Amino acid sequence: MTAVTQFYGTGRRKTSTARVFLRPGSGAITVNSKAVEVAFPTETLRLVIRHPLVATETAEKFDVMATTTGGGVAGQAGALRLGIARALLESNEELRLPLRKEGLLTRDPRAKERKKYGQKGARKRFQFSKR
Repeated sequence: MTAVTQFYGTGRRKTSTARVFLRPGSGAITVNSKAVEVAFPTETLRLVIRHPLVATETAEKFDVMATTTGGGVAGQAGALRLGIARALLESNEELRLPLRKEGLLTRDPRAKERKKYGQKGARKRFQFSKR
């Protein structure tokens, strides 16, 4: 029987989807065939992406290869975070407790609220005139 050489996890956030593959390696992260520094220009987003790896102390043990679609950079970073956490869980079930404590296994359900008819937006109303 051969050992599994890669682990898969799917992450979603807002309208973004991330397909994440973890492979044993040195800690390189590539998103859509680009380095994470190119794909996510701000340090905050890169911290969000690395959070599951740092929380489980596996940052230097796995290479992350991911493809993201839909939404913007913040949504894609959140989707990547969930995908990495789920792939880590597939690699080692004992990581469930530290990931759960950090809240990394819960999908963020927040999404854009739809615009309502007869209104300017989801919550904003047209100006009301009594007379």
